[in-house]
Amino acid sequence: MLTKTNNKLEKIEITSTFWKKYRELIVKEVLPYQWEVMNDSADISITHEPGGNDAHQEHSHAIQNLEIAAGLKKGKHNGYTFQDTDVYKWLEAAAYSLKYHPDNELRKITDSLIDLIADAQEEDGYLVTYFQIEAPDRKFARLKQSHELYTMGHYIEAAVAYYEVTQNHKALDIATRMADCMAINFGYGDQQIPGYDGHPEIELALARLYELTQNHKYLELAEFYINERGQDNFFDRQISEDGFTRDLIDGMRNFPLTYYQAAEPIREQETAEGHAVRVVYLCTGMAYVARLTGDRSLLESCQRLWKNIVEQKMYITGGIGSTNIGESFTGNYDLPNDTMYGETCASVGMAFFAKEMLNLEAKGEYADVLEKQLFNGIISGISLDGTHFFYVNPLQADKETSKNNPSRNHVLNQRAEWFGCACCPSNVARLIASVDKYIYTIKDDVILSHQFISNKAKFSNGIEVCQESNYPWEGTISYTINNTSTLDKLIGIRIPKWSQKNGKLIINGETKELILEDGFVYLSISQGITNIQLVLDMAVKKYQANENVSYDFGKVAVQRGPIVYCVEKIDQDLDVWKYTLTNDNEYQFTFDPQLLGGLVTIQANAKFPEEQENKSLYREYSAPTFIKTKIKLIPYYAWANRESENMEVWINQE
Repeated sequence: MLTKTNNKLEKIEITSTFWKKYRELIVKEVLPYQWEVMNDSADISITHEPGGNDAHQEHSHAIQNLEIAAGLKKGKHNGYTFQDTDVYKWLEAAAYSLKYHPDNELRKITDSLIDLIADAQEEDGYLVTYFQIEAPDRKFARLKQSHELYTMGHYIEAAVAYYEVTQNHKALDIATRMADCMAINFGYGDQQIPGYDGHPEIELALARLYELTQNHKYLELAEFYINERGQDNFFDRQISEDGFTRDLIDGMRNFPLTYYQAAEPIREQETAEGHAVRVVYLCTGMAYVARLTGDRSLLESCQRLWKNIVEQKMYITGGIGSTNIGESFTGNYDLPNDTMYGETCASVGMAFFAKEMLNLEAKGEYADVLEKQLFNGIISGISLDGTHFFYVNPLQADKETSKNNPSRNHVLNQRAEWFGCACCPSNVARLIASVDKYIYTIKDDVILSHQFISNKAKFSNGIEVCQESNYPWEGTISYTINNTSTLDKLIGIRIPKWSQKNGKLIINGETKELILEDGFVYLSISQGITNIQLVLDMAVKKYQANENVSYDFGKVAVQRGPIVYCVEKIDQDLDVWKYTLTNDNEYQFTFDPQLLGGLVTIQANAKFPEEQENKSLYREYSAPTFIKTKIKLIPYYAWANRESENMEVWINQE
């Protein structure tokens, strides 16, 4: 069951230079830009969805769809069946930003948006504009493709966030009416639907709504959707009744049930299969419900799927989804770098999953993956100017190949202004705006400090924490902890896996031995001030992949602290794949305040083959003569912010 504790995080202020820059970017650039795009007032080019679906429109129409559903305008619905979710995720990001950056003008916009959404909602609580405008007779009739519960789930998440920040009751009323509509329509009764959405999301949304309202109906409905998934041929029955050829999204009918995590009951699934975002959204909901209900079998399923993803199907940057066909997982160790997908939404979803697993179990491995996503997989999805976005996040990119090879044209060398399927831009915005929720976890009244993002935090048990550092560029993390109560309190500090060999902990000036328990060092904090210094190993390290990953054999990836690095052609004389790192492991790293918003670059010794006179396509092998040189590496998240150039993460190793 949900752990009952009197301790909670009462207040937190992000002071990290690195993350304050991103959070201010959300306020000053991202939210205004995305609002203009959704209102069709931005002069932009919309890129078709990089997975290969050529259908796209010239504008977003997301707000216009709501206006038509509300009766304020006339017209047809434009965009995908889930176009409303662009608005809802934007609203959630705006809610979080209002907490750390109050803005009266933005508050007027968001309150007016709530009014519009309320006007668009039907009397019974239903709200998905596509079906209201184009197909009112097909509501809940083709859930394999419709994204109806997915869409309303995203509003519910936004409403919970907006209510918590603004106390806007109308926003919450819309959400509870949606959930009540689902409770009426889904279940085992004669007039109810014994099924679930093809795209998981509603499960985690209902769990969040339950935590806020304490209405058990919503938690029971989340359990229902989880338990029903994969039980029978529900999707096929619906399609037969709705009409076999009446697809809502072209191409989706032929995906196997594994794509939807519906081939078998979730507790019987051994590996992560299908659409990567759907998998991690479902896992997040499962972990949430497992914590709230004490369902051990759900926890074991989460553990099993986590292990498969992290140990056999995740890229070193945290990216997941190995193929553009269905944006999906493939087999174990199948991790191609130049045709991969690594959707930004999947990294966001993996951060959700990690956060919920930390709420279940105090294990540093979950926080390690969360850190990997925050500093690599997620922020690579947004440009440094906040107005360009990656849907696909490759680890190897060649602009000529992407242009000329249809099997690689989903890999872009420049971020797009917007997408026809624009799930990623607002998703990365809501994650960055809420990053303060990912720094601490409270378990059984123990405060776990697992993300090194400078902050000032106050907890209800009398603990006040001031965490200071220049992370991720420097590895000294200073804590000033004030215990204002008379009782000793327990704090756990994560030691990242990449630093466990050489980390150092200094308490009130005295160096202490690192005694780890599942990746955490636990400290008893007595009344008064305790000063702690955690010194992490920030040496440059090379990583090799498991030998079963054929694409990376003989190659290494370079990492310093939590940051994965890459080589980009703009910084080199030759194409990136021609370089080989030498064995001397000598590196120079320098903070460059003028480059790409300020970051640490790495110089490494390398070599490249002397050019051959024979220019034939193939020739008899002769040992090449190598010329020594140096290469420059930049953080992976910062690539493609200058010119459109080639890039790779995995580099040949001598």
